[in-house]
Amino acid sequence: MAKQMSVIPFTGKLGPLIGYKRNGKYFLRSMPESVQQTAATRRASRRFGIASRKGAFIRHAFYPHLDIHCDGGHINRLNKLLIAAGDQHATITGFRFNQHTGVDRFFPVAPRLLPNGILNIPAQTIAGYKGMATLEVKVIATRIDFRSRQVAGSETVTLMIDPDTTFQETNVSLDVPGEGSLVVVFQVRAMYRDGPSGNRQYMAADIIAVAAPQVPKHAHKRTYPKRKILLPNLTYTYAYPAVIQLE
Repeated sequence: MAKQMSVIPFTGKLGPLIGYKRNGKYFLRSMPESVQQTAATRRASRRFGIASRKGAFIRHAFYPHLDIHCDGGHINRLNKLLIAAGDQHATITGFRFNQHTGVDRFFPVAPRLLPNGILNIPAQTIAGYKGMATLEVKVIATRIDFRSRQVAGSETVTLMIDPDTTFQETNVSLDVPGEGSLVVVFQVRAMYRDGPSGNRQYMAADIIAVAAPQVPKHAHKRTYPKRKILLPNLTYTYAYPAVIQLE
């Protein structure tokens, strides 16, 4: 492969050359004169295409809610996970949008999603760092239908935590109606007195749970919406479009 040195780099086909971007840099490779695919390579190509489209769908469902910078390799890392996962979407749990820092850097005891849609954050001592005034936690819950590639709705909950005190157990209700899996991202940012840290070591956003769609046991019975209890010191933001179709 050759690095592009032109003032205006490009991606895609240009005559016999193909331009592409990797880790923020632009490269060139020549297009093969002919490609002979076996049945195995065709299956692999199909799996890669499905995973790539699904990965783009997931990323664009969360990009509008994230406040951190994703690392340059997060697209390929997510695609690899999805290729191996197939239809077992729960296997993307633990994926980091920023590979340099994980939620466990701040929360040694991981939060967990309970079957009733409650995110339980256990009591623990939060890891603090020099100069950090507060710790911002943002829970992003999005209802995704992987079959139809639609987002039914999203909800965000923000907590501001004093790192000098012991964090008390907190339960966050994540009530996002609609069909599809509930995907939960846990974002953490170190906040200084003049704003958030720009250091990638002090910002994390991980997929911490993927809950499969729930099939109602008594579909004929009338159902009532859940009551939501707003906990103190939490900021709730709702986004419930009827249907969002992502390209």
